[in-house]
Amino acid sequence: MAANNNPTVRGRRLGAQLRRLRLARGMTGVQVAAHLLISQAKVSHMETGRRAASPRDVRELCKLYGVTDQHVIDSLMELARESNRQGWWCAYGDIPHSVYVGMETDATSIHAYEPLMVPDLLQTPAYAAAVIEETIPLVTVEQAAARLKVRLRRQHRIYAPARPLRLWFILDESVLRRVVGSREIMREQVEHLCALSTEPHITVQVIPHTAGAHPGLAGQFSLLQLPDSRQPVVYLERFTSDLYLEKPSDVRHYSAMYARLQTQALSPAHTRHFITTALKLYTSSAPGDQPHCGRGPVEEEAGTGVAGPGDRQQAAGDVAGDDGRSGGIPMTTHQVPGAVSGCFEAALKRT
Repeated sequence: MAANNNPTVRGRRLGAQLRRLRLARGMTGVQVAAHLLISQAKVSHMETGRRAASPRDVRELCKLYGVTDQHVIDSLMELARESNRQGWWCAYGDIPHSVYVGMETDATSIHAYEPLMVPDLLQTPAYAAAVIEETIPLVTVEQAAARLKVRLRRQHRIYAPARPLRLWFILDESVLRRVVGSREIMREQVEHLCALSTEPHITVQVIPHTAGAHPGLAGQFSLLQLPDSRQPVVYLERFTSDLYLEKPSDVRHYSAMYARLQTQALSPAHTRHFITTALKLYTSSAPGDQPHCGRGPVEEEAGTGVAGPGDRQQAAGDVAGDDGRSGGIPMTTHQVPGAVSGCFEAALKRT
């Protein structure tokens, strides 16, 4: 297997080794900071990979920790040099959440809950363009185009034949009902989501509004499994910042939340039927020629003798009946005007 040159992962690996050396020396982060005349935050960020340690930092830390093996020192300094190199995403300028992009690039699996919109990795170009343009008030055309290019390149991991990214997404029903960009953009996006849900390495579940309260009401979160790591990293994304949780107690808490969401959501088979039904909101197909996504839930699960985790929910009709209602809540039918500007469309085509 080829060596991993992802600077974010290299930085995390270096940080983990520096932390082990510090603990073996019996020192706290406060003591290290005092000895090197740096902030405790810098020590913490170097050990978590949030900030790349320089070769000089590594040399000083090795001296403080009593490391005398030159081979170990050289290996750590080489890791420091590699972690300071720029990742592919840096070529697109100042991209928000760049640390996450680096972690995602090397992750082996991602389990995520998304209550508001289709996850970045499953978005169509038009849907992604509309999301970027309509949710970031101060974004320029150039910045929007750069963010779009990065988002679409991130999706290459889905189709990487050597190591496809294992994805498990749980979506709130609102994701399917919110009209992003236009009804045509939504039709294309829901069809795309439907097709991706049939891929063997991608699992999609939907939590219908009728499921009631659930742990996902606290907001979006992801669990990223990285190579050489025994537990996942919890990722919480905010508008201008992000948060990474690695304390075992935090990881257990969010893992339990995700497990509960999996049981409250529709099974993957019923979810595909649910998405197909939602697609009718954005199409005008003639009767008998309705869009369909994979096999029906009964056909897929027949003979297994095991009920899907969300089988207690009724998939058919949960999204929209003939009167366009779901769970007694009327469907919002307004369209978002001006989804993609002309100059933004040009940038999208260049991508």
